[in-house]
Amino acid sequence: MRSMASSASSRGIVAIVGVGPKLGRCIARKFAHEGYTVAILARDLGRLSRFADEIAREEKAQVFAIRIDCSDSRSVREAFEGVLSLGFVEVLVYNAYQPVPWHPTSFTDIHIDSFQKSLAVSSIGAFLCAQQVIPGMVDRRKGTILFTGCSASLNGIAGYSELCCGKFALRALSQSLAREFQPLGVHVAHVIIDGVVGPPRAGTSGSQRSSVGEHQSGGGDGSMDPDAVAQTYWHLHIQDRAAWTQEIDLRPCPHRLF
Repeated sequence: MRSMASSASSRGIVAIVGVGPKLGRCIARKFAHEGYTVAILARDLGRLSRFADEIAREEKAQVFAIRIDCSDSRSVREAFEGVLSLGFVEVLVYNAYQPVPWHPTSFTDIHIDSFQKSLAVSSIGAFLCAQQVIPGMVDRRKGTILFTGCSASLNGIAGYSELCCGKFALRALSQSLAREFQPLGVHVAHVIIDGVVGPPRAGTSGSQRSSVGEHQSGGGDGSMDPDAVAQTYWHLHIQDRAAWTQEIDLRPCPHRLF
């Protein structure tokens, strides 16, 4: 983890929990491009540090890599001691999840440890992280909390009970926090990723990444472009509070064959 002594941006800090090579990294890059100091958190500190160096170099921004285990309350507390030492956390993006097999798993074959781990990462971790930042947001009557869900947030899927239960709970947490804290100035939104997020488009960097939008297409395999998805997270953060979104679903646009 880099030194926390350097001064942070006057815009506040964005903390992104659950940063991998696709969506989390692209969200971090987008906020860095917009002038925010960025704290990226995940379990693999080695890979995370490489992402931090890459984004800091490309966007000329301050990016800090901090290890976290979202299923461990002590790890969350210690990680956010580092994040909060940077300054006011204006934005929290909770993008963590416990990987599950791509193929369905018979309910009777799911081990209780696996089920509890999925619940812990998807929902308890989100609860713990939100508790760390909400007091500061309420004090300033500003802030944004964005939770990443998926199609399993809405429908129970045969063979994926451990994923669905965690994501159902995350959605309920998002709705509860929105109703409690949006009147106090904190925007809480749940983003349903209804599709597979692919890798970033090759050959895009810097300002090119920041301009992706509705005119850009996803991957040729029907996957979602993480830079385009990251743009939606940014738009949710800068929404006028007179018309805040509480939940939004994103999916790839199917390609028509002529």
